[in-house]
Amino acid sequence: MPSLAIVRRVLVAALGLCALAAVPAPASQAPRADVSFWVNPDTSAARQAAAWMGQGRFTDAWALARIAVRPQAEWLSKDGPEPVVRSFVERAAAAGRTAVLVTYFVPDRDCGAYSAGGARDADHYRTWIDDFAAGLGTRGAYVIVEPDAVALAVAGCAGVDTAERYELLAYAVDRLKRQPGTKVYVDAGNATWIPQVRRLVAPLRRAGVDRADGFALNVSNFHTDAVSAAYGHRLARALGGTAHFVIDTSRNGNGPYAGVEPWCNPPGRALGTAPTTRTGDPAVDAYLWVKRPGESDGTCRGGPEAGALWPRYALELARNSRV
Repeated sequence: MPSLAIVRRVLVAALGLCALAAVPAPASQAPRADVSFWVNPDTSAARQAAAWMGQGRFTDAWALARIAVRPQAEWLSKDGPEPVVRSFVERAAAAGRTAVLVTYFVPDRDCGAYSAGGARDADHYRTWIDDFAAGLGTRGAYVIVEPDAVALAVAGCAGVDTAERYELLAYAVDRLKRQPGTKVYVDAGNATWIPQVRRLVAPLRRAGVDRADGFALNVSNFHTDAVSAAYGHRLARALGGTAHFVIDTSRNGNGPYAGVEPWCNPPGRALGTAPTTRTGDPAVDAYLWVKRPGESDGTCRGGPEAGALWPRYALELARNSRV
């Protein structure tokens, strides 16, 4: 089997794809003009593409390259994040790019559903965040703080101490913002989860959004860029009119699914807008692939455990894609 590095060079050359250089949004608080996002060459999608190349499945490898050669977030969800974070940001810096990272370790994560887990208690979480921040050093990154944590608390999550959760999220924001060059976005759910945006204002403020760079929308969801942006502007106005936000566009190319469990491995979806800071909207700092396309949402619809690559699903996303 050819080496992964060789396969990736072949795929990039064949498709004319690479980590897209970022261009600044027209606002003083927008990302720097020289920001471009790092592509990890050793993702599960890249390894699968290399395996298929070695097996002669060239058409499938080309399709999966639409995922493998684009920047995607790295999710940190296990103990001892410092060396892993350090490795990511150092490798990104060596490539002249910026890593996109996700903290996913809050206690009672996902309310015990498909992605259950997280810290044992508040002290464990604070220690974990300190470790994460130490790994960042002075290199900086884009960090999405705890997908679903605020929206689940607002919607109702049995057994969760919401006051403690907001305190922990605020701690994460404040600690991470101490690291030079780090941009921090508190996750705020998606466009239909909490339709009345005023319900999110107090929780987001308690979670530190006013001291962050803004909030994140549509993580692991499927709403279109336009729908997410409209919702984001409503929420930004409710927060005072100056908040910025980022949108997860990883799988929203065909919009949401209308059937049962539309958030969990829905069929017929497609890759969305490639990661960039050229959004054309002064309030939208970036389109990001926060959810890693092709990685399962959970064991629904025959998928593997949450976070594991599902090659069949990845191929469907890629083949349906227009990017």
